[in-house]
Amino acid sequence: MAHIIVVGNEKGGAGKSTVSMHVATALSRMGKKVNTLDLDLRQRSLGRYAENRKDFLAKSGLELPSPETHDLPEIDPSQLKPGENIYDHRLSAAVANLEADSDFILIDCPGSHTRLSQVAHSLADTLITPLNDSFVDFDLLARIDAKGETILGPSVYSEMVWNARQLRAQAGLKPIDWIVIRNRVGTQRMVNKEKMERAITMLSKRIGFRIAPGFSERVVFRELFPRGLTLLDLKDIGVKQLNISNVAARQELREMMKALNLPDVEIDF
Repeated sequence: MAHIIVVGNEKGGAGKSTVSMHVATALSRMGKKVNTLDLDLRQRSLGRYAENRKDFLAKSGLELPSPETHDLPEIDPSQLKPGENIYDHRLSAAVANLEADSDFILIDCPGSHTRLSQVAHSLADTLITPLNDSFVDFDLLARIDAKGETILGPSVYSEMVWNARQLRAQAGLKPIDWIVIRNRVGTQRMVNKEKMERAITMLSKRIGFRIAPGFSERVVFRELFPRGLTLLDLKDIGVKQLNISNVAARQELREMMKALNLPDVEIDF
């Protein structure tokens, strides 16, 4: 069966689509068959990223390993039984259609609480939650006191993940491997950064997630999106000498992929 990766965070601007595209493309470059679904039916950031990639490669005459991006299939409402949700059926049908032809299915969730997102989280073998390195975004995971030292309680999002875990346990499925990625971490050692590190470490032990390194804030990511490219594509499009920032970003991707510890994946870049 395909391994399902869900990238979820109910706050926008955490870099979900950037993480999704880099993980999916890295797996494709390692010879894995990867299919992706973008559940943000309005914004479609991952879908547009993939379209940009397809257009750029076609115009450049290049062939690069790439994930396949799909839309949710349409469902005839008349086929639904009383009380059944059409979005449940659309997502279930999409996963069922892709599973036989996938090593990995990556699902990018919207930056808001939706029914589709709830269902997707219950399907996750691996759940990746990118988190901006600030207490403003830490609130996604838990409520914390004014000093940033005491956890007051879990957030609505953490409770949703807990519910997804319960559903999987009831269905006899293996537990979700939940990984929180610290994104846009500053390079300087600051008091707030150190407090954030202590808080997220404490919370990881309390509600059960692993912590992985993410991407620093870099201009290169804003430059890659319009062409649908990732850090691993730069040399293939004629960039002979990567600058220091690009080399560092590539190493961040390597460390992130290692930390995800996905099945049957050997990091070779």
